[in-house]
Amino acid sequence: MSKRRKNPASKSNARAAAAVPKRVKLRDIFVARPFEGLADEAEWIALRELVPAATAPLTLVPELAAKHSDRTVVLASVLPGAAPAMSRADGTILIGLQRHQQSGDISRDLAAALISALETEPGTQVVAPSLPGEGPRLPDVIVDGELEVTVHDGFGFWLAEGAGDDPQTAAVLDQANAAIFPTVRLAARRGAYWCLAGDKAHVRLVLTDDEDHALAALARLAAAGELALGEGTRFAGMFRAHGRLAPVWDLPADVEAGQWEASVTAFADRYAKALADGAPVTADERRARQGLLGRQLALR
Repeated sequence: MSKRRKNPASKSNARAAAAVPKRVKLRDIFVARPFEGLADEAEWIALRELVPAATAPLTLVPELAAKHSDRTVVLASVLPGAAPAMSRADGTILIGLQRHQQSGDISRDLAAALISALETEPGTQVVAPSLPGEGPRLPDVIVDGELEVTVHDGFGFWLAEGAGDDPQTAAVLDQANAAIFPTVRLAARRGAYWCLAGDKAHVRLVLTDDEDHALAALARLAAAGELALGEGTRFAGMFRAHGRLAPVWDLPADVEAGQWEASVTAFADRYAKALADGAPVTADERRARQGLLGRQLALR
């Protein structure tokens, strides 16, 4: 039997690995559903992945609220440079959902960013750890409940009142605002948003049910020809985001967002019935399921 040839780089690789701080290994810890258990999981996912400019106030748990009674905390879809947090001069703390650096547990990252911001003087830069290690998660630092989401047509919420008068700041805002596509939150269901991207309109809906069950329900609707939102619409596919599915529909661009409320409500009713259907899956439904899997894009 021939001996296995040794890799001459193996020893140096081992030494290099040993020199890496332990916290880097946290990248191997992956939480598929970081927002699991939160009352408004659909909205957390939507603001994280689907909505360009939105905010929602957050309430600190009593222990933190008593210690930082002079601070106001606001959840933001994204901050300048995809920063994890900002501490404005007026004492307002902004926590960014869409960020570049993160570990495998977004909930822990957000909690660490919030704590770092609370410990930062108003008006100074927040330094939040990209790999925070073991520690509190979102339910440990904020009072859970439905998010009061406000969708904005620009990123002016980044700044305190009057701060945008600086020409350089105004230029940065103008550049960021130019990238925003019109977005409207639909009241028909939590996590439902209409958007206009160029000459195409879409509805995106975050489903909070188990992925396999949600996919089976969508397959039943597809096989029955009930997956569209109405005349002139088309099921475009779906995102996989944080352990949940988010179907997307193409819509006529000349129809206002509010006109789709009834259609989304009707779809939600059909989906709920399909989800509760315990009948054996038919051959048509199995084929529909395979077709849906082929039109799926993973965001996380």
